Amino acid sequence: MSQRRGPPPRADMLPEIAAAVGFVSGLLRTRGCVSEQQLQVFSGALREALAEHYKHHWFPEKPFKGSGYRCIRINHKMDPIISKAASQIGLSLPQLYQLLPSELTLWVDPYEVSYRIGEDGSICVLYEATAAKPASSYGMLTCKNQMMIGRTSPSKSYIMTVSS
Repeated sequence: MSQRRGPPPRADMLPEIAAAVGFVSGLLRTRGCVSEQQLQVFSGALREALAEHYKHHWFPEKPFKGSGYRCIRINHKMDPIISKAASQIGLSLPQLYQLLPSELTLWVDPYEVSYRIGEDGSICVLYEATAAKPASSYGMLTCKNQMMIGRTSPSKSYIMTVSS
């Protein structure tokens, strides 16, 4: 039995980080310009960077708290966490701009990871877990909810079916 110093690892954020890392890595994979070995290195670097970035900004009891801080954003300007991880595999900023969408928002919150490509794109959920939400969190105006106000595109809970 080993003794730990300090708080235990933040295992409660691992599924959310894994979903975010898998999504960004998948975007790089689809372009076919990055090898599987490079993707593994990139994924590891991004996972470590996100865990470090979020460690004092992860509040499962108040999932919306810190949402803006945890948001990964590419808006004609590369998110520094993604560019740092990409530098580990030798990808330059111009290469990243060619491989990733020019407009991407990725929200990594306790119990939910969602994304939007483009300013007017629909919000899609990548990962969702159930959690007992405190009554005070209902109806909060979060970064993501603010963007949904006044939108004409379907909400993220909209289900589209296609039949032949």
